[in-house]
Amino acid sequence: MSEQRDQFSSKIGFILAAAGSAVGIGNLVGFPVAATKNGGGAFLIIYALFVAFICIPVMLAEMGLGRRAQKSPLGSYKALSPNNKGWHIAGILAVITPFMIAVFYMVITVWIFGYLWHSIMGNLDMLANPEYFSQFVNDYGFVGFLVAVTIIINVILIGGVRQGIEKAAKFLMPALFIMLILLVIFVLSLDNAVLGLEFYLVPDFSKIDGSVINGALAQAFFSLSLGMGILITYGSYFSRRDDIVTSGKLVALTDTAVAFTAGLMTLPAIFAINPNTDPDALSDSSVSMIFSFFPQIFIALEGVVGYVGASIAATVFFLLTFIAAITSLVSILEVPTAAVIEQAKISRKKALLFMGIAVTILTLIAATSFGFVPAFTEFTFYADTPKSVFDVIYDVFYDTILPLNGLLICLFVSFHWRRKNLDTELAEGNPGYPNTLLAKYVRLSICTFIPLILAAVFINTVLTKFFAISIF
Repeated sequence: MSEQRDQFSSKIGFILAAAGSAVGIGNLVGFPVAATKNGGGAFLIIYALFVAFICIPVMLAEMGLGRRAQKSPLGSYKALSPNNKGWHIAGILAVITPFMIAVFYMVITVWIFGYLWHSIMGNLDMLANPEYFSQFVNDYGFVGFLVAVTIIINVILIGGVRQGIEKAAKFLMPALFIMLILLVIFVLSLDNAVLGLEFYLVPDFSKIDGSVINGALAQAFFSLSLGMGILITYGSYFSRRDDIVTSGKLVALTDTAVAFTAGLMTLPAIFAINPNTDPDALSDSSVSMIFSFFPQIFIALEGVVGYVGASIAATVFFLLTFIAAITSLVSILEVPTAAVIEQAKISRKKALLFMGIAVTILTLIAATSFGFVPAFTEFTFYADTPKSVFDVIYDVFYDTILPLNGLLICLFVSFHWRRKNLDTELAEGNPGYPNTLLAKYVRLSICTFIPLILAAVFINTVLTKFFAISIF
């Protein structure tokens, strides 16, 4: 019999918590820029199709797997394949991946908190200096911001599922939505904002090629936190009467809506300041956009709303991105924390202490790999390029391993756990599910073309990232 676990108290609690994990800084900045550079409305259509026809089946498989086993990703693979040790490796990978992504995400979250602090203190002119970011990332002040972020995250996680993650999500996610809408209204009121809307929304199918399609799938897959073990872990916090299918669809809808709405803020803001902006010249990096580009946008608003007004707008933006980062980071860290509690059979407080020490040490190493410590800055070399510790973490775990983890989920369901067991699990809380078109589609897709697509993405990513070779 499965051990008693903490559970979400309501469907809305899970939806907000899962949406919090999915809505990150990539949604707010990276997604709108990627859409604009890759066909605008055409990219949006392709992205939405991938969410509906590829991501939702994988999402339901992860959530169903977690609820059936009532354990972390590692515990789930072990419980559902007790006589097949090979699948335990997939479970270990599903725990290590979010742990390492948490290190990368922690670095960026601390940077965001630092910029939020300076915005509140009225230092927008300093943030807008093109040379400031390179100084900021190599400043000892990082440690103070790291301590503050660590405390915030652990205060949330120490409360567990209901009193920590769910309660925080119920406050933070509505706050995020409200601030996003306020910023959209403000930006759309500016002159020339409509130019940004045209680039963002008007389809340009001539830009669609293999790389754009691959990028849209990657964005959809990563955006919904697939392959990170989050949805397996959150699925284990569902009760037997909860409707996983409806909840999963609502999470996908919420995440997509936030990403789309963020585009109504990002692109109009850019064009309001510079109507002659070339979308193709915009950086693909969310980090570059947040810390180098947006402060310059806000300082340029000084002539319209004054320095105080521009500082308030910047503060709201960085608070928005900080909340998005925190909600994602809490979900990411819950995966290895749950695994440590389960496997080591220790209390949540002890597990969080262990996790806090490990993540903090690795975060300091990654954060000092931007020139502060030469050995970490030129840590290794591949694809004809020197790579820092931060680069390696991003390339290996964020870009490469996620589609592999998704592929392993599909293979596990197809060849070990079996589709009928997934059907039975998803029918809990939704008795009519097995007879729906969605059920038939999930059964077909998760065993045929979805694994093939994820395998192709994984192989192409490995070749591109580490050997500078692209097959499509």
